[in-house]
Amino acid sequence: MKMRIVTDAAPAPMPVFSQAVRKGPLLAVSGQGGAHPTTGEFSTDIAEQTRQTLQNLRAILVAAGSSFEDVIMLRVYLTTREDFAAMNAVYTEFMAEFVPSGILPSRTTVFPALPLPQMLVEIDALAVIE
Repeated sequence: MKMRIVTDAAPAPMPVFSQAVRKGPLLAVSGQGGAHPTTGEFSTDIAEQTRQTLQNLRAILVAAGSSFEDVIMLRVYLTTREDFAAMNAVYTEFMAEFVPSGILPSRTTVFPALPLPQMLVEIDALAVIE
């Protein structure tokens, strides 16, 4: 059975997709940006947007009964290559805190245009929940 995952602790999705969907042990989390879940506002700082993006992902994982320990793949989308080092520094710090096993998810990073002009970063996740 396919289940939609919904939480107010992360920004509401657009009406054409879910925050996350679980089917069996697989959990696919839609791309999250750095919008604050309550205000919807974006920082103009890539480090702050990355941190908020990861916190939004974590909130959805928790709502699904999961955590970053269950994540096997992350895809990072950055609007500019110049933000890579700052994003990666926050990412590294966040993973050190929320993946205590040290077995980090696989990751892809690409540099496309993003759906909203204020978005500097977007990250999606694939997790396996046992």
